[in-house]
Amino acid sequence: MSSLPEKIIRPEILGLSAYHVPPAKGMTKLDAMENPYSLPASLREEITRIVADVPINRYPDPFAIELKDTLRTALSIPSGMDILLGNGSDEIIQIILLATTKPGAKLLTVEPGFAMFKMIALFANIEYLGIPLRSDFSLDLDAILATIRHEQPAVIFLAYPNNPSGNLFDAEALEAIIKASPGLVVVDEAYHPFAGKSFLEKLADYPNLLVMRTLSKLGLAGLRLGLVAGRREWLSNLEKLRLPYNIGVITQLVAAKVMQHYDILEQQAGTIKQARARLSTSLAAMTGIEVFPSDANFILFRIGNASQIFESLKQRGILIKNLDNSHPLLKNCLRVTVGTHDENALFCKTLHDLINHN
Repeated sequence: MSSLPEKIIRPEILGLSAYHVPPAKGMTKLDAMENPYSLPASLREEITRIVADVPINRYPDPFAIELKDTLRTALSIPSGMDILLGNGSDEIIQIILLATTKPGAKLLTVEPGFAMFKMIALFANIEYLGIPLRSDFSLDLDAILATIRHEQPAVIFLAYPNNPSGNLFDAEALEAIIKASPGLVVVDEAYHPFAGKSFLEKLADYPNLLVMRTLSKLGLAGLRLGLVAGRREWLSNLEKLRLPYNIGVITQLVAAKVMQHYDILEQQAGTIKQARARLSTSLAAMTGIEVFPSDANFILFRIGNASQIFESLKQRGILIKNLDNSHPLLKNCLRVTVGTHDENALFCKTLHDLINHN
């Protein structure tokens, strides 16, 4: 019986490693692009009252109508566009790829990019095409357009801003890709609150465009709620793959309540953007560090002996993301989430001490 999984499970799945989330108990956690701020006490009290009365013995609204209406208003979803909700953006990516996996279908994206694009492509058994970014993490538009012409991808995923580099791609280049694509283009705007630029208003212009958002970076990571907006002809078909009741009753109610106070989350995002600028300046002032511009809530930087620095920070109770050797463009690169003032100060002081000690 011990060999039975090897006989039954697809070999490419057997060869995978599960997505690794490092333990963070007791650590200063600056590795996962979370909003470091809690909701105001008054809003938390409202949520407590709501949750106390939740009928958890009943299934949630399968269509999450109230939540969708609130999201439409808070996020300024264009009139005439539908919304599909997922258990985080990851589920939406999976739904899209499962829906488009015909024989010979291909997914195109850029590298380095969001790791789940490649991982879920393998789950869905769709051929993956990763086009390297330029050394400054900008789009290699000529290479992308040539690949589109030659490979005719069914789906293109592009993050705006990009993860892990943090930069916004050139908007005109993105539009050129959308125009050239024979299939679906999904613009992932997970970090929109910290960038301010969006393709939502372009949905009416391009029939092959969808825009993805998540509430995780805004401050609701624990609720696991993502959404995709687009034309009804796309979303009515994607809905067929969404599992029933995928958004739980507590998530629906709490997310709707918080999004009625969207101004609070916007204020927190503004605070994070100010802290990002200060953190970037502090890092750039340190010896031997190259800081990359960011429009997200994290900063990518390059430093000698990055893996050693990462381990030394972890030993001192600070957890960031080690990207060293994950891609040729990320050699000696680390990524730090923008935290609170105290968290950022502790990180900078510890890193400064490590650099000077070495």
